[in-house]
Amino acid sequence: MVTTNENISIGIAGKVKAYYELLKFRLSALVAFSGAFGYSLAVDRIDWVKLTLISLAGFFITGAANIVNQIIEKDLDKLMKRTQVRPLPTGRLTVKEAAVFCVVLLILSSYILFFEFNYRAGFIGVVSFFLYGFVYTPLKRVGPISVFVGAFPGAFPPMIGWIAATNHFGLEPGILFAIQFFWQFPHFWAIAWVADEDYQRAGFKMLPNNGHKDLRTAITIMIYTIFLVPCGFVPYMLNMTGINSAMIAVLCGVLFLSQTFYLMMRPTDKSALMMMFGSFIYLPIVQIAFLMDKV
Repeated sequence: MVTTNENISIGIAGKVKAYYELLKFRLSALVAFSGAFGYSLAVDRIDWVKLTLISLAGFFITGAANIVNQIIEKDLDKLMKRTQVRPLPTGRLTVKEAAVFCVVLLILSSYILFFEFNYRAGFIGVVSFFLYGFVYTPLKRVGPISVFVGAFPGAFPPMIGWIAATNHFGLEPGILFAIQFFWQFPHFWAIAWVADEDYQRAGFKMLPNNGHKDLRTAITIMIYTIFLVPCGFVPYMLNMTGINSAMIAVLCGVLFLSQTFYLMMRPTDKSALMMMFGSFIYLPIVQIAFLMDKV
């Protein structure tokens, strides 16, 4: 027989696990890494306290945006296989509990960005939160314009990291934004291609060209991906990195682009899945290469 104390501990453990899932830890951690990447690339000497703070800010504000997304889509998540077991559809957390957690995370991240860094980084961080949570999320049922809107908050993290370190805009944070911005399209659309059946259950319209998984959509993905090739060379031209990382970035862009050609030749779920994994590999390799080859 389970005692009352054991029941309480099981309940607490379940709540902690639910809050953890609400954060979408892997996505939030990737954003935190991108912010830390932008900060590290901007400074001559890394301040480890500041690096930790910018990572936490990125993690917290992404977690907050993810929570807004899940609150708005809680009923739609019940319709999709991959989201049915999330904390809100299963009732492991209430909307009120999720909302309170979101506000706490937003306050913490805003405090770090505004007061430990500068108002420019803080402003972009808050804009990113609202764009993802309150603009991108409802647009997912409108059409592929949601991917364009979502690409902005998705591309802000390295720019925020750079601006947090330097307190100014410029070409340098602009190119970091551009690389991650163009990467969003093949990344999002590869996921949308693979998960299309699930997305249709919730009425999400993510794919271009009226949602057809065909040659036209593959060509659209290719057009956006091609921008990554020249963008990979620009940090070297701006004296942000060395020639070695520029070559690695261009090579990775070419290899990533080749996957779109394969998708054009064989517009299948398997090809899109390969491209989705390619998108996961491309960005960290390029960012790490820039850091290792920093001028």
